[in-house]
Amino acid sequence: MKRAAIYLRVSTEDQSYELQNREILAYISARGWRLVETYEDKASGTNSNRPGFKSLMVAAKYRSFDVLICWKLDRLFRSLKGMVTALQELSDLGVEFISLKDSIDMTTASGKLMTHILASFAEFEAALIKERVKAGLRNAKAKGKTLGRPRTIDADKVIRLRAEGLSLSQIGSRLGVTKSAVSKTLKKYG
Repeated sequence: MKRAAIYLRVSTEDQSYELQNREILAYISARGWRLVETYEDKASGTNSNRPGFKSLMVAAKYRSFDVLICWKLDRLFRSLKGMVTALQELSDLGVEFISLKDSIDMTTASGKLMTHILASFAEFEAALIKERVKAGLRNAKAKGKTLGRPRTIDADKVIRLRAEGLSLSQIGSRLGVTKSAVSKTLKKYG
């Protein structure tokens, strides 16, 4: 008998888990599985700091359940990339996944195929974003723009203070930077 865990999420305090819970419990009963835990969050899906989600991922690492069921993908995951990452982690841990309303059932071969297709799209999307970023950086560089983090330390002041005999720590304290930053600036400009 498979041990099932449920994940339920609503966005606001005045919403109820009732519909999600009722349909998932009926599904678990029909499959003859045993419910071992229900994880709940009342938070936006974009909130990456959801205690229920974090708890279920920890429980998955301890193999506290065999299958995780959610009502819809958007209840559990906040992005395609987040979904692919979490599903891969669950799969690596030997935990199967079902999204009831999206008809994704990783306990079946077709469900596993669907997950691999989604993973391919996520990888493709990440590659496109990377290409766009690189093209944007090349364009900015061609236009003579300075790239990278802006300098936060005035090299002239560092050199002047060092010439006055101040230690690296004293210079750092006076300019509000680390001793390491002072040292690097002196090596580069001094």
